Amino acid sequence: MPEELGKLTELSDFLYLHDNQLSRLPDSLGNLTRLRYLNVGENPLTALPETIGGMSGLIELRAQHSQLTTLPDTIGQLHSLRELWLRGNTIEHLPSSAANLHELRHLDLRENSLTEMPESLAGLPRLRQIDLRSNNLGRLPDWLALMPSLEKLDLRWNKVDPSLPLLSKLERLGCVVLT
Repeated sequence: MPEELGKLTELSDFLYLHDNQLSRLPDSLGNLTRLRYLNVGENPLTALPETIGGMSGLIELRAQHSQLTTLPDTIGQLHSLRELWLRGNTIEHLPSSAANLHELRHLDLRENSLTEMPESLAGLPRLRQIDLRSNNLGRLPDWLALMPSLEKLDLRWNKVDPSLPLLSKLERLGCVVLT
């Protein structure tokens, strides 16, 4: 992908780069401050550029079925981000800066390598759906019951005990819990 991509600063809606055998995204991607939807999934990407934090207009980011092991710390600068799709990577944790994604409503982390719930999710007031299917989760943090907007938590194909009192509490609060 050429660096010249960053010169398309008037690009304001969609950019679909999925399924193109891209192993690297240009640093100039961060110049696309008006872009709202970015799909870079199904590429052999091992990392997203640090400059992605400059994409201040981004509402939805899809990077599913890539080879990501982590996200850049600058992900927390995406203050407008509502949906983050990271299914089918090998992510072991989220950066602490993800705690700044206050507009995030949907988070898809299924089929990754998480062994614990990312602490950075604890203070996300608008997060409604968390999909954690097929990770390596065994324990759940108590702060899950304090998430005011949580409507759906999918924990299938993990090591989580379905009889945990926390899960019953979430259900009483109106959250659909799948184990």
